Amino acid sequence: MCGTVGFVNAAEQLVDGRATRWADHNAQRRRELVESALRAIRKHGPGIGMDELASEAGTSKTVIYRHFGGRTGLYTAIVESVHEFIWSNLADKLHTPGELEPAELVRRLTDTYLALVERDPEIYQFVVTRPLGDDPVTDPVTSITGRIGNEVAEAFRAWLRAQGMDPRPANTWGHGVVGFVWAIADKWITTGHQRPRADIVEFAARLFDPAFDHQTTT
Repeated sequence: MCGTVGFVNAAEQLVDGRATRWADHNAQRRRELVESALRAIRKHGPGIGMDELASEAGTSKTVIYRHFGGRTGLYTAIVESVHEFIWSNLADKLHTPGELEPAELVRRLTDTYLALVERDPEIYQFVVTRPLGDDPVTDPVTSITGRIGNEVAEAFRAWLRAQGMDPRPANTWGHGVVGFVWAIADKWITTGHQRPRADIVEFAARLFDPAFDHQTTT
């Protein structure tokens, strides 16, 4: 009886191991396809079709459909990848809880985000253009700005607490600033970068500096 139980356990472990390896393989393949799609978008522009995406990956549309269920699923995976990339770049600039002055946080957020948009305009345009079809997609602007807004709000909250001030404005400040930065980035890129990035950062800072200065003097 014990031998039978041992055999069953070994068989279950074998099946579990195979399932884990297969899941890991699928996750790795999805990452590779997303990276390939990003390269293709940079090369062909935000209006790229599935044929070009598959060709860049050296595979077929059938493989992409199998891993993502179609263009909508691939689009969602790309948006998630772009969000993680944006936040990984922002986090290094913003991760000083309680120490970063709000005005400096706004400057860093604006400059870093505009730099990313400036470097990858095709990716930006792809992300903000949701695919059409019967399968609705959540607005990526709302998704990304909402998540980043939460993180920025935490940075504001840590600063307010460190100063012995009421932390309740943090949520409003965080989401308001992120929405503002996203809006000016969208205008800046769609109008062809008519002014240097440094000018846009300075203009944004001028708007917020007086408000934050008031907080420290009251």
